[in-house]
Amino acid sequence: MNPAPVVGILGVAGAYGRWLERFFRTRMGLSVLGFDPALADCPAPEHLARACDVLVFSVPIRHSAGIIRALAREMRPRQPPPLWLDVTSIKQAPIEAMLEAPVEVLGLHPMTAPPKSDTLKGRVLVVCEGRLDRWRGFVDRLLAALEAQCVHCAPHEHDRIMARVQGSTHAALLTLAAVLGEERPAPPALMPFRTPVFELVHACMARLLSGNPAIYEDIQFSGAETARLLRRLAARTAELAAMVDQGDEAARQRFRQRFLDASARAFGEPGLAEAHASFERLAWLLADLAEPRCVILHLPHDRPGALRRVLAEFERDGIDIESIHSSRDLLGEVQFRIGFSRQQPDPAVREAATRIHRLGLAVLRELHL
Repeated sequence: MNPAPVVGILGVAGAYGRWLERFFRTRMGLSVLGFDPALADCPAPEHLARACDVLVFSVPIRHSAGIIRALAREMRPRQPPPLWLDVTSIKQAPIEAMLEAPVEVLGLHPMTAPPKSDTLKGRVLVVCEGRLDRWRGFVDRLLAALEAQCVHCAPHEHDRIMARVQGSTHAALLTLAAVLGEERPAPPALMPFRTPVFELVHACMARLLSGNPAIYEDIQFSGAETARLLRRLAARTAELAAMVDQGDEAARQRFRQRFLDASARAFGEPGLAEAHASFERLAWLLADLAEPRCVILHLPHDRPGALRRVLAEFERDGIDIESIHSSRDLLGEVQFRIGFSRQQPDPAVREAATRIHRLGLAVLRELHL
């Protein structure tokens, strides 16, 4: 039996580096070595390249190809060859750099920030094969353990698509955030007047602005395709502004044709129907979460029947539950938000919630009545 491979992570102190270290240790049971300039006492990158069977590059986008290429120049052939893989938001440049080394090559792009859970379940993972032979079985086990929805494509196709999925989308949100930030009232004061669309867009803008600015900067400056799309976005915005300035029926007709009808055809009826249904589900979720009367509970013992016993306590007191949503808090723990109609008496809900906590059926995190 072959010994378990040793995994090295360049960028282990970064958000994804920390997540990957935990994943390889706990989910796959592997030994992990790490390097990061932010750490005072750790093996040098050259040592990791020599000592590790699997080397993961989790480094800033702008530096990824250069860091990989520098190690590739020092790498000598060995048998069996190691596996190198990267997890940056671009693929063609780092994969081309890894292919310069006598190693097997895989590019991964998790389409999410590091989750609070220990897998990528429910998230998309783009997989770009560079050169795989001996390590294919390990890669299959890795992808199975990650539990992501895997999409396979070529590196150049990945980068072209990311200019649309990330580059232009982030640019539109950041541009809108900049405009709203320059106006008065400020964006938080707009929320009491929100529509479901504005609330979702507001959340997306806040997500970008509260994240790692270096990542979003590198995504915008990642290549010519993003710049081309930004010029098209600017041209279409200017075109729309000119139509609104003109303001007559002819301008309205051009607006309907160019910005509504043509775009709807591009999305296609099935795509529009599916996306609209997703929006409706999100809108209902936002409406439920906006209702103030709720109890937030954490079930410390996640086993079959645990939630049913909690609900039985509310049923015992004749309390009507209006909504139940599960989610993860900022620490990654699963919690349940149980909403009640405004007709339910406060004392009854409070008594049932405190009794559930006292009996150890759940931990009462918040009570809003």
